[in-house]
Amino acid sequence: MRDMVGQVLVATRNTGKVAELADLLRDLDVAWLSLDEAGVAFEVEETGETFEENAVLKATTYAGATGLLTLADDSGLEVDALGGRPGVYTARYGGAGLTSIQRYERLLQELAGVPWKRRTARFRCMIALAGPDGLIGTAAGVCEGRIAWEPAGSGGFGYDPVFYLPDQGLTMAQLPAEEKHKISHRGRAVAAVAPLLRRAVKDGER
Repeated sequence: MRDMVGQVLVATRNTGKVAELADLLRDLDVAWLSLDEAGVAFEVEETGETFEENAVLKATTYAGATGLLTLADDSGLEVDALGGRPGVYTARYGGAGLTSIQRYERLLQELAGVPWKRRTARFRCMIALAGPDGLIGTAAGVCEGRIAWEPAGSGGFGYDPVFYLPDQGLTMAQLPAEEKHKISHRGRAVAAVAPLLRRAVKDGER
């Protein structure tokens, strides 16, 4: 295995999210670790009322506990016809123990009968970067779209199969990874936080 100059903890147990971040920042010669790979057994309770509060809480807590440079994101889906729900509760939408498919099926059920022009929605992402000494910075990304009538596509994860992008004429799950990275909420947030991360990695090499 090639030598790595360092390790970056991604504050998630979602391997799809870790892989996506690693792909977005593949020019960085670091080892990307999930919480499980870093041996982190505890969960940070997401008590924040905003995506930013939750991202900062996770990044600073896990960085302090592990001593690792840590990236944490809090992302969610805001659906206008549902008053902005599920929002910060996106990952827990519909209750505990549901699969991603069950969650977006629940969403489609809630939107049954809602006309196309009112199915506007957005993915929102806030990323926080922290080191053992505290918060380094945050960055945000937003992607506008609509909730499709039915799922389509096998790429991505989460709600991607039902998030339709009018400009592309495809759902997020139908986009090639490279195209998704350019326009997705997470891709935009990662691009914004990348300079901070590169600087932090370089500082760690000294």
